[in-house]
Amino acid sequence: MAVEQPMRTPAAPSGDQTRIHNIGYRSYDGPRLGRSYATRSLYSQSLRGSYGLGRSVKSKVLPMLLFVVMCVPAAIMVAVAVATKAKDLPVDYTRYAIVMQAVISLYVASQAPQSVSRDLRFKTVPLYFSRPIETADYVRAKFAALASALFILTAAPLLVLYVGALLAKLDFTDQTKGFAQGLVSVALLSLLFAGLGLVIASVTPRRGFGIAAVIAVLTISYGAVSTLQAIADAQTSTGSIAWIGLFSPITLIDGVQSAFLGASSAFPGGVGPTNGEGVVYVLVTLGLIAACYGLMMRRYRKVGL
Repeated sequence: MAVEQPMRTPAAPSGDQTRIHNIGYRSYDGPRLGRSYATRSLYSQSLRGSYGLGRSVKSKVLPMLLFVVMCVPAAIMVAVAVATKAKDLPVDYTRYAIVMQAVISLYVASQAPQSVSRDLRFKTVPLYFSRPIETADYVRAKFAALASALFILTAAPLLVLYVGALLAKLDFTDQTKGFAQGLVSVALLSLLFAGLGLVIASVTPRRGFGIAAVIAVLTISYGAVSTLQAIADAQTSTGSIAWIGLFSPITLIDGVQSAFLGASSAFPGGVGPTNGEGVVYVLVTLGLIAACYGLMMRRYRKVGL
């Protein structure tokens, strides 16, 4: 009969048995690029992402398609002007963005949530702030990236018009002046639309909700303001038309450029704001841009905790 042997407890090792194993990690001894480099990198990444660069093919389709849609009408206008030897372009430089405002709104609605909603959804914002980057750096980088992307979208067709006008041998001075006025107009439009789009998109981590909200704000406000202006014009209350235009982003830009950039107004009756009313338009536009920046700062101070 087998006798069960008692289990022996291993003896405690004598002395210190600590071992340090070298598994190949090395400390970084290169240059510390710091906060400004991180901010520039975030700006560059966000700008590229606004056109789907560095992302999947699916992400490139919509922004590139909208870019083409913005430029094709300008190319057609140039071709017609050259073929018919016209003495002027069919559309002024300052009018082009107003005519194509639906495409611009769709671009903002698709790219503003792409810029900020994913960071909120996957809770990666605190990771940005764990590095040298700060809240103001993040907000400035995102704001500047989307505004730059919008400026590219809106300025490219103006460049097509300008080059085509020179090829058609139109007056160089007039075309250069109009082109410069158009660039000022779309720069202001880009800042305003980028700010509004980012503020709305930063409220929700759901990209679909952000897209719907941006479209609703930009299109419904423009439709409501245009309707009220038409009613005021029909009732011969022309004095209120300019003040009604303060309540829509696209009519704000229209009012600024018709008051100070020599553009023709899209308001009913073609009567834009006076110089005094134009000053109010400029102040409201700049105030909205500043308010959007402030709201984003407040939002991301909470999100980054």
